[in-house]
Amino acid sequence: MKTAIVYRSHHGTTEKVANMISEEIGKENTRLFNLKKEKLIDLSKFDRVIIGGSIHAGSIQKSVKEFCAGNMVALLEKPLGLFLSCMEDQKAREQFDSAYPELLRSHARSCKITGGEFNFDKMNFLEKAIIRKVSGIKESVSKINESGIKELVSEMNA
Repeated sequence: MKTAIVYRSHHGTTEKVANMISEEIGKENTRLFNLKKEKLIDLSKFDRVIIGGSIHAGSIQKSVKEFCAGNMVALLEKPLGLFLSCMEDQKAREQFDSAYPELLRSHARSCKITGGEFNFDKMNFLEKAIIRKVSGIKESVSKINESGIKELVSEMNA
C-alpha cells in the first residue's frame, strides 16, 4: 500500500517524525512530501495519506491548512492519518482540534499528537527568548512520542 506522508516542519521535528513514520511503515511503501518545497502533490498515486505539522505561536503552519483545504475531496476518499508535533501537553488536544478541520479529524483513521522538541540550535534569538520565558526551558529538549508514532502506523494498517 503506497502512502504519501505530507508535512511541514519549522525546526526539523515534524520532518524527523515524518521520517520515523516512513521507517515504521517501510520506506519502500512511502513517499515524503515537504510542503516547504513541494506545493503540488498528486494524491491519486497513493492509497492513503498521512499529514503532519507543528505548532508555533498556537497554530499549525499555513501551508498545512491550505493543503488540507485544497485537497479535501481527495483526502476524504482515502484512509487518512493526522499528526501534530507540539510541546504543550495541556493544550495539545485543543491545538490539534484547531489545526485540522473537523471533517478530516472525524474521517481520519488515526489522529496523534507526536510530542515535540525545542531545538535551540535551530532557533533564532527571539524564538529562544520566547521559549525560555514562556516554558522556563533553557536548553534543547526532545519529547517525541515514539509510542504515539507506532500507534499511528498500527491504526493506519488496521
